[in-house]
Amino acid sequence: MKIEVLADADAVARIAAAIIAAEARSATVARGRFVIAVSGGHTPWLMLRALAGEDVPWENVHVVQVDERVARTGHPDRNLTHVRENLAEHAPLRPGQIHAMPVEAFDLQAAAARYAVTLQEIAGTPPVLDLVHLGLGPDGHTASLVPGDPVLDITDADVSPTGIYQGRRRMTLTYPIINRSRHILWVVSGSEKVGMLVRLRDGDPSIPAGRVQRDGALVIADRAAAGQANPT
Repeated sequence: MKIEVLADADAVARIAAAIIAAEARSATVARGRFVIAVSGGHTPWLMLRALAGEDVPWENVHVVQVDERVARTGHPDRNLTHVRENLAEHAPLRPGQIHAMPVEAFDLQAAAARYAVTLQEIAGTPPVLDLVHLGLGPDGHTASLVPGDPVLDITDADVSPTGIYQGRRRMTLTYPIINRSRHILWVVSGSEKVGMLVRLRDGDPSIPAGRVQRDGALVIADRAAAGQANPT
């Protein structure tokens, strides 16, 4: 795992966007398409807005979700709302290139299975995502893989509903598909992440983020999040 430390969240967002754009161009040349899974968070919204201004082969891009809260369409709690506001409204993406997790379904388990099929249609069987963007929570969670949730132990499904976390159920990608991805890009900002960034760096399996593959993973962090992490 490589960690790069930048001055602040704005710098993190800009560099992360440039990295994603470069990966999109490379993947399009190699495979004819680029499939990116995006997470939520304030800095990632800045990243997506910056990405909209990068040199990206948009016609070959598919955007899927790492996780999503169970809420109505357009709700500010929905990650999709911010993806649309910060990326889709500023980049030439067709509606069919953004694949929303179906969290409004009555049967979330069946909906998760349908989303897994969507991922297969986009990225093969089993699906291999070109880049998964992840964040890091102060409790060590990533995606909606949160401490103590049974979803952490799933090995036979790529998408699953979760229990209630911070007031809402969610849908999330699971470890199998995250760890199959070609590239993992962590975007981490804020002083509340200092301790968990150290544990992520060390591959601590006692936190959910520490169970994500480390080979080839890149962490872009701001100085506040790096703290005493001594990035290597």
